[in-house]
Amino acid sequence: MPIVRSKICGITSVEDALIAAEAGADAIGLVFYSNSPRAVNVQQARKIVASLPPFVTTVGLFVNASRSEISETLDAVPLDMLQFHGDETPADCEGFCRPWYKALRVHTSEDVRQQAARYAGASAILLDTFVSGVHGGTGKVFDWSLIPADLPKPLILAGGLTCQNVQQAVAEVRPFAVDVSGGVELSKGVKDVTRVQEFVRLVRSSM
Repeated sequence: MPIVRSKICGITSVEDALIAAEAGADAIGLVFYSNSPRAVNVQQARKIVASLPPFVTTVGLFVNASRSEISETLDAVPLDMLQFHGDETPADCEGFCRPWYKALRVHTSEDVRQQAARYAGASAILLDTFVSGVHGGTGKVFDWSLIPADLPKPLILAGGLTCQNVQQAVAEVRPFAVDVSGGVELSKGVKDVTRVQEFVRLVRSSM
């Protein structure tokens, strides 16, 4: 079975970034969306990125941000990848000289297939739980049977993943990567070292 990567999203401190890196996470996510309880500003993000050892991918998450806002963030913070988690069109995601992927909230299998096909320039597609009016971070699991087998891009699975269900998720879905935030937290924006370590260990042992 191919290697499944793990991303710890919603990192808000240097301490939590190092917890994720030392646990063996492949990537961390920084949320540049002020309405999120896990949001970071540019100054926080710079410190977090500077603290990381090599080979940990830094992902900047944006929700319906303006092009100028994204560009200003990239000028200040050396991010490796971009995650678009709002209502962005394919054109909104292009042109930042970074690989990027699009988050889609799952309604139906056919809807996911049609939406994914639109984002031809994406490096991957992230699937998350649909909750009306909420752009992710719900902590709720969606029906994995709705994931089409013929997605045109690598799949990043999100939505309510925890230490209790991630091995089942990997076995059933066979994603390229899994993305967790609330499932490894003590409180919103504060990671639990034991849960982070266990989550990454379980993903690796699923292979």
